[in-house]
Amino acid sequence: MEMFERLLGILTPIFVVVFVGFLYAKKRSPNLDTANKANIEIFTPLLIFSVLSQRQFELIDYLPLALLAAFIVILPGLLSIPMSRYLDVHWKSLLPPMMFRNSGNLGLPLFVLAFGEAALAPAIILFIVENTLHFSLGMRMMRSKASLLALLRIPILQATVIGLLFALFNWQLPEPVALGVELLGQVSIPLMLFSLGVRMAQTHYGYWRIGLLAGIWAPIVGVVSAYVLILIFSQFISLSQTHIAMLYVFAALPPAVLNFLIAEQFKQEPEKVASVVLIGNVCSLVSMPLVLAFVLS
Repeated sequence: MEMFERLLGILTPIFVVVFVGFLYAKKRSPNLDTANKANIEIFTPLLIFSVLSQRQFELIDYLPLALLAAFIVILPGLLSIPMSRYLDVHWKSLLPPMMFRNSGNLGLPLFVLAFGEAALAPAIILFIVENTLHFSLGMRMMRSKASLLALLRIPILQATVIGLLFALFNWQLPEPVALGVELLGQVSIPLMLFSLGVRMAQTHYGYWRIGLLAGIWAPIVGVVSAYVLILIFSQFISLSQTHIAMLYVFAALPPAVLNFLIAEQFKQEPEKVASVVLIGNVCSLVSMPLVLAFVLS
């Protein structure tokens, strides 16, 4: 009963915000393109900068976590190649959602609620790893000629570099400016959750069978990959129990909504990808409590 109450306390605030976004979209059909663009270009980068530039943040402490997270992103893609053939879905449509998880919209608030405010820094590291791979490897998967130099123009990665420089040289913003940056960064997480609910209300679930099977497969292949990689890497690197628990949750996160936006941009079976992403997020209502119960026990 105590574990159930703890899980309820972790997941309820997240699903309340998503559900409010879902209901609002059903009633008003809002266009959140500008808000989402501001979140990607302003609020989320400032959140990352605010966390990374704190003096107590030591990058070296998170290198093993980042390394393992990168492999946990890549391995499920390789293991999902047979699944794409079974579902008769092009690999460019299925593999990215199996690799690139909802580490922003769902992951950041989930990690903080499950593991406390101290988990925000490692959660940001996981988010940066996933996003960097998505905008580099993920783009190359969709189009082999995609320029890696384009990474330098992504605000999230610019904020990462600047934040790391502040941490490395112990630079500090004036306190009033730092407070303003922190306040702007705090906008990002609730806006991510609200926009996720809006997106879920506005997307058609035409390929429900593909979405359902992929939604079941995603947390399984993610957690299995994490288990194998943690088992192997634990022979060479040291990870805290909290970081190991966070990696399991990271591996079980549902597909990122960004997968659908990129598929739409490249005209890569966007309706199929939409079903995989959105039904995958619905399936997380079952999978995430199970994974959280496992790691928190």
